[in-house]
Amino acid sequence: MQLEKLVAYHKALADPTRIRMLILLSEGELNGQTLAQRLSVTPATITHHATKLRAASLIQERRDKNTIYFSLDDYFIRTSGSATADLIYRRTAEGSAGEVDPTIREKREKLRVSVLKNFFTTEGRLKSIPAQLKKKLIVLEELVQRLERGRKYEEKEINTFIQTFHEDFATLRREFIMHQYMFRENNIYELNPPELWQRWETLK
Repeated sequence: MQLEKLVAYHKALADPTRIRMLILLSEGELNGQTLAQRLSVTPATITHHATKLRAASLIQERRDKNTIYFSLDDYFIRTSGSATADLIYRRTAEGSAGEVDPTIREKREKLRVSVLKNFFTTEGRLKSIPAQLKKKLIVLEELVQRLERGRKYEEKEINTFIQTFHEDFATLRREFIMHQYMFRENNIYELNPPELWQRWETLK
């Protein structure tokens, strides 16, 4: 799961009223007026918090004439909780790089060099975006390693950076986020620590 989605999930939970709304909705679908009455808040307050919960994919809405009903997104709530633990402990499960057999490490390096040679021109331009996930991750890793750690990039800066290698900046920018190489918030991009990057070495 994308890191920014997990962050949005936990931000949405960081409010007592929103937690109470979710608890009530665990009993079944409720409209805004009923939620307001049961929580002793105004309908406007429910609307405000419902917007936050919906943006984080924690609830769903259904309109019946002039009434909006809310319900939980059970799948996302359950998977997001486990996804956080999976992300935190992923490196432990994968094992450290120092534990890799030297022969395996040599084969991986040969593959990396071969992929970069096949997909980049001698001038450093990306010929095409690999379809195979492992090769794609090798290419993405090569690109993001040329970004400055700790620096916050505006979206137009990331677009300009990508265009120096390939014209399809929108796809590559999205891939950076999907595979956790970068984190995006309010259209500001920043490199994640390498420990969070999706590892091509673990793919078969």
